[in-house]
Amino acid sequence: MSYATEYQASIDSPAIFWGDKAKQLPWFKAPEKILSTDKNCIQRWFADGEMNTCYMALDHHVAQGRGEQVALIYDSPVTATKKQFSYRELLEKVSRFAGLLQANGVGKGDIVVIYMPMISEAVIAMLAAARIGAVHSVVFGGFSAHELAVRIDDAQPKLLITASCGVEVNRIIEYKPMIDEAIELAAYKPARVILLQRQQCIANMQHGRDIDWADAEGSAPLADCVSVSGTDPLYILYTSGTTGKPKGVVRDNGGHAVALKYSMSAVYNMQPGDVFWAASDIGWVVGHSYIVYAPLLHGCTTIVYEGKPVKTPDASAFWRVIEEYAVKAIFAAPTAFRAIRKEDPDAKLLAKYDLSCLESVFMAGERLDPPTYEWTKKITGKPVIDHWWQTETGWAIAANLIGIERLPTKPGSATKPVPGFNVQILDANGLPLPTNSQGAIAIKLPLPPSCLSTIWGDFGRFDSGYLSEYPGYYCSGDGGYIDEDGYLFVMGRTDDVINVAGHRLSTGEMEEVIAAHDAVAECTVIGVYDNIKGQVPVGLTLLKDGVNISEADLQAELVAMVRKEIGAVACLKQTLIVERLPKTRSGKILRKLLRQIAENQEFVIPSTIDDPASIDEIRAIMQNNGLVKPTAQA
Repeated sequence: MSYATEYQASIDSPAIFWGDKAKQLPWFKAPEKILSTDKNCIQRWFADGEMNTCYMALDHHVAQGRGEQVALIYDSPVTATKKQFSYRELLEKVSRFAGLLQANGVGKGDIVVIYMPMISEAVIAMLAAARIGAVHSVVFGGFSAHELAVRIDDAQPKLLITASCGVEVNRIIEYKPMIDEAIELAAYKPARVILLQRQQCIANMQHGRDIDWADAEGSAPLADCVSVSGTDPLYILYTSGTTGKPKGVVRDNGGHAVALKYSMSAVYNMQPGDVFWAASDIGWVVGHSYIVYAPLLHGCTTIVYEGKPVKTPDASAFWRVIEEYAVKAIFAAPTAFRAIRKEDPDAKLLAKYDLSCLESVFMAGERLDPPTYEWTKKITGKPVIDHWWQTETGWAIAANLIGIERLPTKPGSATKPVPGFNVQILDANGLPLPTNSQGAIAIKLPLPPSCLSTIWGDFGRFDSGYLSEYPGYYCSGDGGYIDEDGYLFVMGRTDDVINVAGHRLSTGEMEEVIAAHDAVAECTVIGVYDNIKGQVPVGLTLLKDGVNISEADLQAELVAMVRKEIGAVACLKQTLIVERLPKTRSGKILRKLLRQIAENQEFVIPSTIDDPASIDEIRAIMQNNGLVKPTAQA
């Protein structure tokens, strides 16, 4: 079947299309009501189906004779630890921990918060919660006590699951003090804390509340799977909100399993038994979807990697993992490859590794700039596939569906919409725009399976944040265009558009040009106040390691490049060299925060920031260069 045939079938007859895909999974009771409407008038998938996601991911494969296949590989260069678990072994560990949860009062519909580093026990905890019909909410290990307290109050978990510490390249992060402080700060008090002691740091236990994972697990019974409906929630995942209050995205069991199972073959071209590596963290949606659930639902081997693309020990870390475990497809954020490129621009460290097992490199999580695309493609000799999705969707909105039909790629494009996603480009009035016209990227309802059904405890916020701006559509918050071949180009958040003397310009286009310079490892462009033009663009750049060029020379070359590629209308006249840019832990540059600094506005430091000290550095640089809006104009 061609991509065009597959996609059109999903748009013309969504219930028939997804009903057919659902048959590939082992339901306890197969759904008959494929697409229905809930009390909030939101269309839902597989409401009358009965199932268990953990059963689909583990028990089913053991029953089908795949029990001795490796299900999970744990590789931790920061602790010099490697482990492998077969499907049978992982099932036993998950069932045992699920029994421990039940013994501590956790049942169907209860919520557990998981605050863990990138270790195999984090995956076990997630699957164990799913096994007994509980709802998990994973919080990125190392988040501040305040941010954890906010999530505890919002989710109101029966208990917390944590470890004594996280291990970074040059430091140990103690989790227990943050857990204790968060519970102290929270109005809602979880009854229990289950804690895994790691040898790098032994935590103090609070008598009567804290439970030692290893001690308690041994006497716990094995728990059977609990049946849930297709629309029962599997997890809550908090994502940053515009108000500063995080939004709890709710993911259903049924639609999630169907979409992720389908994506493994259609999007990633994976077969049962293949090794898939999502180089992310379980605290992010990529980790939920493609470290934990999708590979196991599809019968693949997945990798939990406790390390970095660089400095564990060097910029060859990814190549080592790919060769050692015969990885067929890797999925990571572009920022990971930019970090490798910065430290090893000529890819000299790649020479000692054999990547013949690798078929594809997938990137998502932020915009894939053409220079990073071209560099990665050149040094690996593998297809580099950009795809675009969001925490809210749980899987790709646009991609090159290489498992159905491999389409020609276009640098800067996530290729074409994935089946189920009726992507439209709309103007300010919600009307469709013609080909090659930039506007707001929206998805015509109904959304396909796996997309969020609400915000936890606040349907009004879901409606106002995603559905009301363009009635009949889901508003993605991103801007872009569709070209004459139907390829989607995502140019960035809709607020990453600046107005220069009446001309609306995309900062993403300018970033593409700057990133193409041989000296530049990474960059961003923001609009700053100008008393004549209203706004003018300014570039902030990081240099590749070992590059020696003056700021003045680089600026002159970049200005000339932008003028040539975009035109004098871009008005880019100033670029600065910086040591680091403020980013989230997942690698996204905090452009909104940079704009707020330039606008001299009050701002809240996001809980997801990787290095808070970078903000003060950037603010000082911008102030010293006159890039902060005068107070009188603020």
